[in-house]
Amino acid sequence: MADMPSDFWSGWIIGLTVVSLLGLTWLVFSIYFSKNGSEEFESPVWDETLKEGNHPAPMWWFWMILATLVISVVYLMLFPGLGSYAGMLKWSQNERLDVSLTRYAIAHAEVRQKIAESPILELQQDAQLMTSAERLFQHHCAACHGVDGAGQANRFPNLLDNDWQWGGSEQDIEQTLRQGRKAIMVGWQNALGDDGVSQVIDYVRSLSLGNSNQFNEGKQLFDQFCATCHAADGGGNPLLGAPNLTDEIWLYGNSDEQLRHTIAIGRNGIMPAFDDRLGDAQIRLLVAWLLHNTE
Repeated sequence: MADMPSDFWSGWIIGLTVVSLLGLTWLVFSIYFSKNGSEEFESPVWDETLKEGNHPAPMWWFWMILATLVISVVYLMLFPGLGSYAGMLKWSQNERLDVSLTRYAIAHAEVRQKIAESPILELQQDAQLMTSAERLFQHHCAACHGVDGAGQANRFPNLLDNDWQWGGSEQDIEQTLRQGRKAIMVGWQNALGDDGVSQVIDYVRSLSLGNSNQFNEGKQLFDQFCATCHAADGGGNPLLGAPNLTDEIWLYGNSDEQLRHTIAIGRNGIMPAFDDRLGDAQIRLLVAWLLHNTE
């Protein structure tokens, strides 16, 4: 409550709160201690004994409401509640959370350090740690890569196969998790034209089918525009995030429409960095889990 966007809103909340408390106090006292209106005029009588009157609630209601008003005032003096006023005790949820996190980190520092320094194979042999790693994946990664890690929507790669766009070694995967990745496939429509795009499509698809010799025109265009990133044989380059085009794994699909979009318009992919979200032990567990589940 102490963090307000401006002094105006802080003052507005303080004023509204104070006026509400004063108004409620006046209302309660006016009901219980004002002059009885029934003494000023004689009320008509209905049905022999039924008369109009003005009788407040029992007095114990008054003392109960007064007590809650006093408690409210004391609370607002001690704790945040009046705009940017932090209270006499300077209490805040953020501070309590920071203290709890610090205590938790100290209590588990030794275990986390051991996990961060353990060999991948040793972590993979611990079923309890792999269960924890799977929970980490579900919480941080499944939204994009699917609950089983198999990818989805022709946008997010399958993590269960052995095809890694940025490299599948322990170091490469850790770098991907820590720093993130940004892949850019430029569009070649202006350079190739419609016919050139079609020729490259035929040649690229043939690389995974083993009959690339039949598409010489596409090969010439590929060597001129694509080989710099994807290598002359189409095997890709993990350093650039250029995928292998000789296997049968296609992130964005290999239909004519999908390949035309990829080659003519281009693609952009972003893998966010998790170095500021996850600790060393958590990243180590994720690396072990991903390598453990790779086919």
